[in-house]
Amino acid sequence: MRAYEAAVQVDDTVRLNANESPRISPIGIFRRPLNRYPEVRPQKLQQALAARFGCSAEQLLVTRGSSEAIDLLIRTFCEAGRDSIVTPTPSFSMYWHYARIQGAAVIEVPTLAENDFVIDIDAVLAACTDYSRLVFVCSPNNPTGTPLPRADVVRLLEARDERSAVVVDEAYVEFGDQESVIDLIDNYPNLLVLRTLSKALGFAGARCGAVAGSADIINLLNAVQSPYALATPVVECVEDALQSEQLALSDQAVQNIIGERQRLMTAVAAYDFVLKVWPSEANFFLVRVADADAVMQRCEESNVLLRHFGGDLSDCLRITVGSSSDNSQLLGALDTLAES
Repeated sequence: MRAYEAAVQVDDTVRLNANESPRISPIGIFRRPLNRYPEVRPQKLQQALAARFGCSAEQLLVTRGSSEAIDLLIRTFCEAGRDSIVTPTPSFSMYWHYARIQGAAVIEVPTLAENDFVIDIDAVLAACTDYSRLVFVCSPNNPTGTPLPRADVVRLLEARDERSAVVVDEAYVEFGDQESVIDLIDNYPNLLVLRTLSKALGFAGARCGAVAGSADIINLLNAVQSPYALATPVVECVEDALQSEQLALSDQAVQNIIGERQRLMTAVAAYDFVLKVWPSEANFFLVRVADADAVMQRCEESNVLLRHFGGDLSDCLRITVGSSSDNSQLLGALDTLAES
């Protein structure tokens, strides 16, 4: 694979090499005019995200959210009809989604509610086959909030070595006590780390994330990713969000969410109809309730939406931690249910 060779982009030149319009629209004024294509790969943004996440720019590819990175990885590593991915369950459903689009098998390794959904590394390794190309682990996991200890990540990396890439999805890492494992990339070429701006930075609408790994793998993913993947408004918006004063505000927002998480978990655990509240290191937590449909209905009547997954989690709900007023509105809805 070779990356798409786009028309050369040089500032302060007359660009007659890319079939662009000379007209600059008055709608949407940005630092870069929208009549020109964005950079094939936004270098300034790539460098800023690499500095933010703790790797070199050559070890990082900027993607349209971490979801695009999952798609790129599966399309790059997995041959349709032959290869597989391995992932604990329950976990982020997009691993299954993109694998099935590619025609890759999905090997699920169940985690147990009675064990707080802790990932059994022995079970993951036992589930791998000669054709398991990717092992996906979300840490902290969605929807359970369970972290994967660094020692377990290292064990996976060493056990699978050149046979599988281990993908650690760190979408919620800023909300937990464990540090990112991105610093292990130099020592483990089979490690890939997913990061996103959707959660801690509050930029879900910008659809910007990244995958970090060895430079060789990043070059390969770069060849697979479509050119001009990031729109100019997104690039400039995220560049601004990564300025030091904005990052300080985001860090404070994360601390506020962590405080609200504890308040909300304590309050929710006190209701008689709540049977279990699992520990969480994310910006959400999972609860087991006596009647999930009744809780969902009462919350909807109070204009509060929760997530009900069904299946093995049919009696469980995932509650995202909102603002203080949002959380109080939820508790108000649950109060009326407790009183009825």
